[in-house]
Amino acid sequence: MNQNKLFNQTRWQLAISYAAVMGLILSLLGFGVYKAIAHAHWVAIDRELESVAGTLHDSLELKLQQPGRLEPIVNELLPNLRLMGVKGITEQLPSRHILSAINQGYYYIRLFDYSGKLIATAGDYPEELPAGFNSQYWQTITDTKGNVYHQISVALHTQTQQDWGYFQVGRSLQDFNDYLSTVKWVLKLGLPTALILIGFASWLLAGLAMKPIYSSYRQIQQFTADAAHELRTPLAASQATVESALLTPQLDEKEAREILRTIDRQNRRLTQLVADLLLLARMDNQAIRDRPQLCCLNDLVSDLVEELAALAIASKVALTSEVRVQQQLNVVGNSDQLYRLVANLIVNAIQYTPAGGKVTVILDCSHIEAIVQVQDTGMGIAAADLERIFDRFYRVNSDRSRHTGGSGLGLAIAQTIARAHRGTLSARSELGCGSTFFLRLPL
Repeated sequence: MNQNKLFNQTRWQLAISYAAVMGLILSLLGFGVYKAIAHAHWVAIDRELESVAGTLHDSLELKLQQPGRLEPIVNELLPNLRLMGVKGITEQLPSRHILSAINQGYYYIRLFDYSGKLIATAGDYPEELPAGFNSQYWQTITDTKGNVYHQISVALHTQTQQDWGYFQVGRSLQDFNDYLSTVKWVLKLGLPTALILIGFASWLLAGLAMKPIYSSYRQIQQFTADAAHELRTPLAASQATVESALLTPQLDEKEAREILRTIDRQNRRLTQLVADLLLLARMDNQAIRDRPQLCCLNDLVSDLVEELAALAIASKVALTSEVRVQQQLNVVGNSDQLYRLVANLIVNAIQYTPAGGKVTVILDCSHIEAIVQVQDTGMGIAAADLERIFDRFYRVNSDRSRHTGGSGLGLAIAQTIARAHRGTLSARSELGCGSTFFLRLPL
């Protein structure tokens, strides 16, 4: 197949199309996965910030007594509390649950009075953050070094519900960005690797998809060549006969009749060949359209044995039948086509059986199907030829087939008719020991 330019080009186009579609799907899937991971982590960060801010906010409001003033007891809640303008670090209390998130190292807290003046900071507070206050609930800010932070701002009140100021809890997004960067690298490296594997798999799959098409193409090529050869032979013979007659100055009546007989014989051969080809074409393109009818195989076999007895006698072959069932075997189908099927098998057996041989037609059945066997004591079929005997125009012995007028379509027609009737046609043979053809039709 790779030697054929058309099929090779088509295979490349299929492989590229498969790879492009799968690449697009994977790209969209990767983008969706990245967005889903980023959103899930962002929601987790928001929830974590809200939880920490809510816990600390409720704890602080229980201890605040005057607006803008921090009570000493606040030191127990917030680690590393720094008052603006006052040096000193309070002792951390890691045993408190509300401090666990802040102690992780990337949280910070800022306390503002009601006018927006920074009063104190706690936690891992970055000095590069903007000093201005923004009361917006959620904020994402960037310091002077380009580091990104996410924070939440909540209003604080005293124990008497007076406005105290504002409370901000924020955290660095460095770990979040690092994680997303890792995901990006995994996708950037994984997608090209996946595309390479997809491209290789697409090439293989395109080859598998093209195999039956290429096989059909080869069969059509072979069929066209064989049909042209079969048609050329009688045409060439007729042309040679006509040219020979034209070169003869005078033809007597006997010579003219002989020439006409030759042309008539070749024309009959052409007519039969064309009829066989038309029959195969019709049966390939459509099912049996005739009204289904019951066909008695017992009558069919006995009629054929009786009609073909003359041909068997002329070939010096004994033709007999053997019915192994007591009841009538009826199948649904086209009686004319079934007649031709079995006739082709019997005629084929007679032609390939030498003088003094025997052809036996056996009618039998199983529980669900009728079985017609055509046995001969002919030359047999080699194992290599047995696989191709049902191919169109294939002959085991071309010289003998041409001598008997065969075109190599008899078994192909028989096989097509059997399939059209939901049956099977098979052969068993051994070289030098004869052949047996098995026709199985559903009862």
